[in-house]
Amino acid sequence: MLDRLARGIEALLFASERPLSLQDLCDLTGSGPESAATALEAVRSSLEEQGHSILLVELAGGWRLVTDPDLGDLVSQLFEERRPGRLSRAAIETLAVIAYNQPCTKAAVEAIRGVDCDSAIRSLLERDLVRICGRQETPGRPLTYATTGQFLSYFGLSDIEHLPRKREIDELLSSGPVPEQPGDLFEQSG
Repeated sequence: MLDRLARGIEALLFASERPLSLQDLCDLTGSGPESAATALEAVRSSLEEQGHSILLVELAGGWRLVTDPDLGDLVSQLFEERRPGRLSRAAIETLAVIAYNQPCTKAAVEAIRGVDCDSAIRSLLERDLVRICGRQETPGRPLTYATTGQFLSYFGLSDIEHLPRKREIDELLSSGPVPEQPGDLFEQSG
């Protein structure tokens, strides 16, 4: 049985549309970091031990309740009408260049890809997968781009350091078909 603080944290995570950081949870509950962390662990353990279809995961610098990936096919039926269009190959390539080289200018992306990337960057900005993070201190002061919290959430990453390394990607690609869900690639890479 969860104590009042753990139940409160579980309710906040359930109701939130975004991951909540430990600091957010402390601010909302009036508890200290140690108490909130203990309560988070109690919620995680309770969900896991009782075999619930909901999991507590660290995502995009915070905590979030998510459905068990094993039930993804079932749950995805609820969202078929709301699914945004898939990212184009150009957008995926542009996103990868930005993710691995951030902060990154449009010229740098184009130098790596060898083609114009205006529409791909515009699409990524509209989907909140990348953001303008400043200007480079070079002539012309070009804009620089970086990934967002939405990028981390979309790909199931807790922070940018969990991007798979080239070796891990090569191993995955040589071992069989590429996963269907964006987060699956990162979960398998460890």
